[in-house]
Amino acid sequence: MKKAKKTIALIAHDGKKAELIAFVKDNKSFFQRYNLIATSTTGKHVQLTGLKVKRYLSGPLGGDAQIAALVATGKCQAVIFMRDPLGMHPHEPDIYTLLRICDVHNVPLATNPATAQMVVENCP
Repeated sequence: MKKAKKTIALIAHDGKKAELIAFVKDNKSFFQRYNLIATSTTGKHVQLTGLKVKRYLSGPLGGDAQIAALVATGKCQAVIFMRDPLGMHPHEPDIYTLLRICDVHNVPLATNPATAQMVVENCP
């Protein structure tokens, strides 16, 4: 029986989208092995790399909350969220909910390139 692919979420604040896309391009062969999900605008950028991505709502419209729900229900096994720690975001409560849900469910969460690289190097 074929084993189902695991799912990784990709999210980036506007000021970090280029950094995420560069990271994805540098690790494209890794990401090809997974089902990818993303918030809407981030997913649109990731699709330009040639990878298939299921897009959810944009972050401010609830995309972070949608991905948090997938983490909570075991349908997402890792999150790479290049966030801007210096900016204020109107959907900050959803962001903190996603971070908390990852912690509660022991799901790997990378918020910068160094931790994202550790996810890439240590995910089966």
